[in-house]
Amino acid sequence: MVTTADGRATIAGRSGAIGNAADQDLFHALRTRVDAVMVGAGTLRAERYGRLVRRPERHEARERAGLVPDPLAVIVSGRLDLPEDLPLLHDPEQEVLVATFSDAELEGAARIEYLRFDGDSVDMPRLLGLLHERGVRSVLCEGGPTLNAELLRAHAVDEIFHCLAPKLAGEPDAPTLVSGVLHDAVDMDLVWLLENESHLFLRCRLR
Repeated sequence: MVTTADGRATIAGRSGAIGNAADQDLFHALRTRVDAVMVGAGTLRAERYGRLVRRPERHEARERAGLVPDPLAVIVSGRLDLPEDLPLLHDPEQEVLVATFSDAELEGAARIEYLRFDGDSVDMPRLLGLLHERGVRSVLCEGGPTLNAELLRAHAVDEIFHCLAPKLAGEPDAPTLVSGVLHDAVDMDLVWLLENESHLFLRCRLR
């Protein structure tokens, strides 16, 4: 996740304007190290997600790490309120797993599979258990903040990678890194801290 110094996760509705080139490099490098990338519907809509790994050298980096060329894209969307022209859904090389409580179907050339949940919410512990049964050992969650809160409430977060940018957004309605009630504060330990162009990159491990 990336935020401004005053804690905002978006500027004018997008996160891309916050970080620098090093943030983008780390963002994509993390995708080369995991079995699956999880993202919520709001972030998908705002950031217009496409195929998760596009460059050949990043596919090669995944294969050197013993992974398949493309990570599984895990979409968490209760109502499946997604645009029909979302690039992620139209890349035939991308495997997509949709966790939802809707009966709707998504159109696209991607390989789309569904995990449907009863009621009006996605059971996060059950979703992670089903992913584990599929052989998924590591999941990178790219947000948004509501999904982050759901994972934290489920005690399903091991580490947080946080880019703190030297910018002030001053947008009172913009989301923060976590949007939702956690009930108890979450304590973390700093694993490492890096700096590039006054941007701070924190890797924290949850206690």
